[in-house]
Amino acid sequence: MTTRTAQPAHHACALLATAMLLAACSPAPTATTPLPITPPGEAAGAAVVRTTIPEPAAAPVPGAPNTAAPDIVIPPGALYVCVSETAGVRQTTAIEFSPKVGALCAKDPEMGPCQYERNVCRKSGGRVYAANGAEITMATEAEYDKKVMRVRLKSN
Repeated sequence: MTTRTAQPAHHACALLATAMLLAACSPAPTATTPLPITPPGEAAGAAVVRTTIPEPAAAPVPGAPNTAAPDIVIPPGALYVCVSETAGVRQTTAIEFSPKVGALCAKDPEMGPCQYERNVCRKSGGRVYAANGAEITMATEAEYDKKVMRVRLKSN
């Protein structure tokens, strides 16, 4: 008759190896980085200018809780606005392009430079709004990808 005293040790090693493998294969946590703002001295020659827009002062209604988000202010010349919140403070950033790139993005918003700027906003934890005030969601981006027949390869 054979005794199996070494078997529990093998099971423990196999369990430990499986746990380490699963931990190694899990995606890394994504950290949001603040949206970079274009310094005033560099705005003249930049292809993309990101400027902070001051929030409009909203008059509170007495006796009513303020649950609605303030309206989005889109300055003239900006194609997109990035709205993000950091430590409970809402920050609105205008995204303006150089004249050539701006004309391209106004005509064909699915093009790469336009999409890149929208993704930079999302990576910072923000939401993107077009000049007409409509939010550009990931569903909208998927429609843009279909329009240009862009293929996205996903690793997961």
